[in-house]
Amino acid sequence: MTIQTTQTAKTPALFDLRAVSVRFGQLEALKSVDLQIFQGQRVALIGSNGSGKSTLLRVLNGLISPKNNQKSGQRSGSMQTDAHLRQAMLFQRPHMLRMSVQANVAMGLWLAGMRWADAKTQALVGLSRVGLKNEALRSAKTLSQGQQQRVGLARAWVCLSDPALQNVLLLDEPTASMDPHAKREVEALMHDFAAQNMTLVFSSHNLGQVKRLATHVAYLEHGKLLAYLPVLDFFDSDKLHAVSPAADAFLKGETT
Repeated sequence: MTIQTTQTAKTPALFDLRAVSVRFGQLEALKSVDLQIFQGQRVALIGSNGSGKSTLLRVLNGLISPKNNQKSGQRSGSMQTDAHLRQAMLFQRPHMLRMSVQANVAMGLWLAGMRWADAKTQALVGLSRVGLKNEALRSAKTLSQGQQQRVGLARAWVCLSDPALQNVLLLDEPTASMDPHAKREVEALMHDFAAQNMTLVFSSHNLGQVKRLATHVAYLEHGKLLAYLPVLDFFDSDKLHAVSPAADAFLKGETT
């Protein structure tokens, strides 16, 4: 099934997935997914647990490579990416190293070749960006979940701050299990990053969050991409039902 987007054919896609399938043992995590994502979009991935959202994010991030593998049958299809694309992924619970908050943010830059002193300076800029500069010398392990997620966003931001590149931030359930205040803080940062023309792709069970942040919504069910629509069309029951009655039924079940 090919999902059409609202972009013109002349606009190059940042990600162009064609018939991507991924299998883990007997589980078909993704089934022949076609998807194009363009610069500046904010794409929300929704669906029940096990629908394929996290697997799709990992394919986009390159953690799972869709390659033709007829012998094993585990992966198939192809994904093309923009040559100037740079991306970072934020997991549901970002891993904090046993070091300071500043060092946690600086480490990725240092591993990419930046001098440690310069990396620490840039890390402070990133921490200021997420409101945690005053926590720079604190052990990252002692932070709250919401603060750790903001550290993760700072790590991503310092790696994605080159305006000459197509910057993409991938987020897997970025506000799961957070209290309302922490959710608002993380959502505000996501909105702020998007305002700088950063492309966002995030999974979420929070439909209010999807309405607030997304420009497009992708609905997955049992590894299949059944609907990909602009956010206003997705939440219009008539338009959604015309594309995917299953997605419409899911949405009604979540909102009633």
